[in-house]
Amino acid sequence: MITDTHTHLYSEQFDEDRKEMINRAKEAGVSRFFIPAIDSSYTDRMLDLEKNFPEDIFLMMGLHPTSVNENYLEELALVKEWLDKRNFYAIGEIGIDLYWDKTFLQQQQDAFRTQIKWAKEKKLPIVIHCREAFDEIFEILEEEKGNELFGIFHCFSGTLEQAKKAISYNMKLGIGGVVTFKNGKIDTFLNQIDSKHIVLETDAPYLAPTPYRGKRNESSYITNVVDKLVDIYGKSFQEISEITTQNSKEVFGV
Repeated sequence: MITDTHTHLYSEQFDEDRKEMINRAKEAGVSRFFIPAIDSSYTDRMLDLEKNFPEDIFLMMGLHPTSVNENYLEELALVKEWLDKRNFYAIGEIGIDLYWDKTFLQQQQDAFRTQIKWAKEKKLPIVIHCREAFDEIFEILEEEKGNELFGIFHCFSGTLEQAKKAISYNMKLGIGGVVTFKNGKIDTFLNQIDSKHIVLETDAPYLAPTPYRGKRNESSYITNVVDKLVDIYGKSFQEISEITTQNSKEVFGV
């Protein structure tokens, strides 16, 4: 059993072959798909995905940092409304992204803090999006740290020191296609991180692993990530699959 802890299966990029793409993933051994939210414009697509694949799909709810703008309070209100209405498996993806635009940094910080507090209240994990914002993310995690704060540092691409710091806040490291990139760097130190701290992800349709880099990613390609981790940890394909799925169960409780 392989678990893809982060895949945008509702993306428009899968509209032509979604069922076939999911079946390819299942044939490759992927049996659990955790689906991060972006903003309210994708909620209906997420719910339709769950309706069509009820045995395989596990939804999150949250406001993505790149969707934080002038109306972020309205978007947060919708997130809270959904969290109070039904069960989700995590609050995510949430965090701070300073790669494209720093205009709404303060609003991103506020949205991140707010959603962390909701996660604590509901005893849910958080799934963190961090792009060029490690210092800003860690500042807030330091404020909020405690046993009730836990989750996944999605698409981890930092240094060994940053990896250890993330783990210190009860975060697993989400490992995906980046670990297969020649310039990804995390493959140079990941063997110094105990495998109990990592989970698998694709972030499909983004960040396809080698040899598909630059093309549309899909959940079946997670096997290329496992292959790379086999080399890094010196464990078998089955061991990596079992360890990372068990780690995901510790986070999501399912």
